[in-house]
Amino acid sequence: MCVSLRPSFTHSRHVMALKSTVFKVTLQVADMDRHYYQDHALTLARHPSETDERMMVRLLAFALQAHELLAFGQGMTEDEEADLWRKDLTGKIEQWIDVGLPDEKLVRKACGRADEVLVYAYGGRTAEMWFEQNRNAFARLRNLGVFNLPQAQTKALAALAQRTMTLQCTIQDGQTWLSDGARSVEVSCDRVK
Repeated sequence: MCVSLRPSFTHSRHVMALKSTVFKVTLQVADMDRHYYQDHALTLARHPSETDERMMVRLLAFALQAHELLAFGQGMTEDEEADLWRKDLTGKIEQWIDVGLPDEKLVRKACGRADEVLVYAYGGRTAEMWFEQNRNAFARLRNLGVFNLPQAQTKALAALAQRTMTLQCTIQDGQTWLSDGARSVEVSCDRVK
């Protein structure tokens, strides 16, 4: 079968043929700041072009915003979907969460569709430059929150990635620890907006 890679095709058409890797996660969240204590059985599909680091940042974002209605979206391959989102029972988007360095136009569009938009940026100096380039545009978006995750910490999170994981996430006084029982990673989320 011949597949054309002409630019006129959308990105999502190309990725549909690629097979995702499935990760099973048992996540125990103890968020003392929000008084949220819950166990979650999660299935993460890691797209072939997604790194362990990005997948684990998605998982961290889930833990930080954990809610019974929070779900993983297809943000990696679909511009119309978030990496994670929480919708109410009518389908209204209450919370839109992206990880990485999304295009400013997509962030602006998400802010028009959701009550709250959060971006968990990572990548060290690249993430800092991305935020500086978009600072003025982001300042106008009142329902947007942007967090910068230190590169050393997101790399350490990537080392926790296994096809089957049992993780404990503890959040207290703005500090977050993710542990698999043998190893623990402390993550500090620097809110830049």
